[in-house]
Amino acid sequence: MPRHAITRLDLFENSGYNPGNVLARGLWVLVSGLFFQTWFPWPSFLKASLLRWFGGCVGRGVVIKPRLTIKYPWNLKVGDHVWIGENAWIDNLDRVVIGSNVCISQGAILICGNHDFTKAEFDLITGAITLEDGVWIGAKSTVAPGVTCHSHAVLTIGSMATSDLNPYTIYKGCPAQAVKARTITQ
Repeated sequence: MPRHAITRLDLFENSGYNPGNVLARGLWVLVSGLFFQTWFPWPSFLKASLLRWFGGCVGRGVVIKPRLTIKYPWNLKVGDHVWIGENAWIDNLDRVVIGSNVCISQGAILICGNHDFTKAEFDLITGAITLEDGVWIGAKSTVAPGVTCHSHAVLTIGSMATSDLNPYTIYKGCPAQAVKARTITQ
């Protein structure tokens, strides 16, 4: 039987990745716990202001529900009139750009990091995520690193986008597959 290489997590080395100032990260953990990851319904305008204070770019009319986890607000750009639901998780180890009129439903995950399972050292891999205008990310669905959800695409409940979503298209499943066109009536 051939001898196979093995995963060596003891060799994992992450010095090439710099998520930002250690003091800012520590302060963000406290602020996030008090104002974002709590069930207390702090007003959205306060949470948007805190994100801006930490270097995030946040537009007007953004609705931020309780229990939101954001890894690094300085890697976040949010357009106008965006809704972010309860228990959403923006794991933005890389840049996340959210257009205007986007809905990120409860429990949705935007995850910018992964590991290279072909390397014994399990190297960190990151990829930016872009949600263009009018996108809807359904409840309990996941957007993987490096994915762009183009204008008005829909990722249905519990689905996983592992590659780009075409505009005005509805996707379902794991991995998500196009199921039909999205038609919006006036």
